[in-house]
Amino acid sequence: MKSWKIMLGAAAAALAFGSTAMAQAPAAAAPPAPAYTFSFNGAYSTDYIFRGLSQTSGKGAASGGADFVAGMVYAGVWASQVDFGATAGDPSNSTQFEYDLYGGFRPALGPVNLDIGVIRYGYTSSPTAAHYEYYEGKLAGTYATGPNTLGGAFYYSPEFFGKTGAAQYYEINDAFTLSNKATLSGAVGYQALDKKKAGINGYTQYNFGVTYPVTDHFGVDVRFWGTDSKATSLYTKTFAGDRFVLTLKAAF
Repeated sequence: MKSWKIMLGAAAAALAFGSTAMAQAPAAAAPPAPAYTFSFNGAYSTDYIFRGLSQTSGKGAASGGADFVAGMVYAGVWASQVDFGATAGDPSNSTQFEYDLYGGFRPALGPVNLDIGVIRYGYTSSPTAAHYEYYEGKLAGTYATGPNTLGGAFYYSPEFFGKTGAAQYYEINDAFTLSNKATLSGAVGYQALDKKKAGINGYTQYNFGVTYPVTDHFGVDVRFWGTDSKATSLYTKTFAGDRFVLTLKAAF
């Protein structure tokens, strides 16, 4: 969730008239920056898409989370509605929520800002045999020049969603902020899978869209998502394929 912040500052001046000095109390020192911060976010999307695949069978989803940041270190939790239908071969699949726990640190390497972390994906009331829960390690970086930010990311899981073996995800992305504060952004990613367990060796996904901050705390995102034919043939058009998604965001 992208947040928008306002920086506030103060100034003081002393005036002298002729030979008479006018006493003035010194300006109060600015409070020190907090050692840590908490932030909260919420959203509603017409479809919850993760790496090109719907996590709600094409339905809408509400989500929200909280983040803690102390210097370069961060940790957070995020949850969303999900609906996998009978994708695990279980018509009574009652999985309703995904909850993610994550943490890491964000050092700077010259002009490149890095993000090194780990994510645990959990699910409520999921069938034990479905093996939905999994972990991923993350290495990402961004390079900003003026209004443009170029990024790349790599994720690795020793045992991916559905217990389908080791998996890697590669992505390049770019974002450009316009003068009216709207941001154009897009990404192309490749999800590599263990063909012996997943059925295919991977698929490509892509997205592009625009985010506009209506206020400092509320924004809207309109985005097109697409996948290649491998994803459509394995996951069906209920979960893969082309679609537009509208998301309403809030951040505090």
